[in-house]
Amino acid sequence: MSKRVIKNRPALRDWHLWTEVKRSVHPLRPEPVEPPEPEPLPIPVAKPPPVFSKNLKWTGPSLPPFRPVSRSARTEPGREIEPRLRRALVRGRIDIDATIDLHGMRQGEAHAALKRFIKAHVLQGDRTILVITGKGLSRADDMQMIEKGVLRSMLPIWLSQPDLAPLIGGWDAAAQGHGGQGAYYVRLRRVER
Repeated sequence: MSKRVIKNRPALRDWHLWTEVKRSVHPLRPEPVEPPEPEPLPIPVAKPPPVFSKNLKWTGPSLPPFRPVSRSARTEPGREIEPRLRRALVRGRIDIDATIDLHGMRQGEAHAALKRFIKAHVLQGDRTILVITGKGLSRADDMQMIEKGVLRSMLPIWLSQPDLAPLIGGWDAAAQGHGGQGAYYVRLRRVER
């Protein structure tokens, strides 16, 4: 069996020869000269903490005044529509005033179309609209389900944004007869003119 020779490491018995050869050899290219290290920056001096007294006023940043969150000022309207209203919509006792079909659109186009649609129908006095987003792609990989319904997942976020939230009374997934998981009922608020 032959001995394995590790590269870049001379055998122990020839070490004295290697050191002699290493001293006599000069490199073909000189080693690059490293630039000198820059001087360290001066350590910043911290400002002394403010001194409070009864006569001086605080000039630092201030917090906004506390305002309790009222039901009308909340940023996200209730997700669900009232159960009675939902039952009436499913059974066809309350008509859907308008329908918008967003699937097939890109996310930006769908968002802009939804904003225009909702604002126009609020001004007309409509109360209930149906927004069709489509179910999106879904597939099973190994042991998990992957869903890719971008419009479907973005609709609640869009309805909660500050420009649309005051116009929305609530929303909920539509019944199977109106599109099932690929559609939403959206209840609009009445706007005082």
